[in-house]
Amino acid sequence: MYLEFRHLRTIRAIHEAGGLARAAEVLNITQSALSHQVKGLEAQVGMELFQRRSKPMKLSPAGERLLRLAERILPEVAALEEEFLALQSGRSGRLHVAIECHACFDWLLPVLDDLRRTWPEVDLDIRLRLSFSAIEALRREEVDFVISSDPVDLPGISFQPLFDYEPLFVATSGHRLAGKPYIKAEDFADETLITYPVERAKIDA
Repeated sequence: MYLEFRHLRTIRAIHEAGGLARAAEVLNITQSALSHQVKGLEAQVGMELFQRRSKPMKLSPAGERLLRLAERILPEVAALEEEFLALQSGRSGRLHVAIECHACFDWLLPVLDDLRRTWPEVDLDIRLRLSFSAIEALRREEVDFVISSDPVDLPGISFQPLFDYEPLFVATSGHRLAGKPYIKAEDFADETLITYPVERAKIDA
């Protein structure tokens, strides 16, 4: 037996309308076309789906079984169609973001909260495990975009600045560097540097 969604919609429409004429209007087809469709479906099933001598038309036991199938499947199909429309319009989907800088979280989390409120149907996937290979993940199209503090000139990759970033040196008033008007990288030569577990080349100092 070969069933199409239109067959299920036909069974449901006739059941709800109580007759072929009104169901044909609901389905926007002619009554003769609807009658032909029902006969073709009954030929596939091998039994009658309606008790035609009753008014309004009533389903046979086989028709009742098909109606239960229609009532289960058609709402799921309608929901799926709505999801597809949302995906096509950009209202829903999944956004894969890789973060390459730990300091980003101070400003990024409030931004993500705003994004969730504006686009509630978009799922966010933040890839922390790609923290130190994010650009390669982007080149492999495993993520949609990367937030990084290290722009690299690579073919096919476009970097867009978000804002200027100025690192600050904070120390106690008694520290040997506290009185300097500005700090250079060499000033930290005798200091113990505690940083994230990154490649040495990525340490700014």
